[in-house]
Amino acid sequence: MSGEGQDDGAAVVRAVEAVADRIEEERSYLTDLDSAIGDADHGGNMARGWAAAAEAARDLGDPDPQTVCKTVGKTLMAEVGGASGPLFGGSLVFASAELDDGVSAESAVAFAETYLKKVEDRGDARVGDQTVVDALTPAVHTFKKSIETDGLPPLEALAKAVDAAERGVAFTVPIRARKGRASYLGWRSVGHQDPGATSALFILEELLATAAAALDTEIPDVDATSPTIPDDGEEAADASAPDPEGD
Repeated sequence: MSGEGQDDGAAVVRAVEAVADRIEEERSYLTDLDSAIGDADHGGNMARGWAAAAEAARDLGDPDPQTVCKTVGKTLMAEVGGASGPLFGGSLVFASAELDDGVSAESAVAFAETYLKKVEDRGDARVGDQTVVDALTPAVHTFKKSIETDGLPPLEALAKAVDAAERGVAFTVPIRARKGRASYLGWRSVGHQDPGATSALFILEELLATAAAALDTEIPDVDATSPTIPDDGEEAADASAPDPEGD
């Protein structure tokens, strides 16, 4: 997050390109996941949509982050079939408004929260329904807490959010689907990993990798449950507290 709109816009374009490459790489895997509980088109639809989105983003020239996100979202809506187009793309168009003043820790949190809210609304899904929401919710909550409560650097907060999303993907396996085509299977959906949640994890992983590369640093070795360092006030209070052993 450089504070320069065009620099941040170029970084967002690189992130979109990285996501497109990753989704293409994982196309068969996503198709296999979807074939078990859906109609086996998630991998192909997402790969086609993100390839088109990357091309549209490159054609923008020197855009700002909001323009890139809005363009990518509109392209996904047009190119990705089924429910994934509105979920991944339409929500991105709406959330892009939060980047009107560029990318900062504050605008990133607002973007994430708005995106999650729109995905929930569009899919009429909540945590526990075996959908993309099961990955996005812990990721967004962890990112927000890491920034606003723990005061962590954005890259570290994003790394913790990726770990939270990974845990959310794992959570979809032992629960019953209650939304989407998988819900038609009833209890037979138990034991299967949600492809939409998996796609969301891949996207977040590529955002993290791109951000680390842009900052020319390693991805922080943290996880969603790692403790945070108390602030100076808390440390001082602990130091001045009476010793319970009387020493």
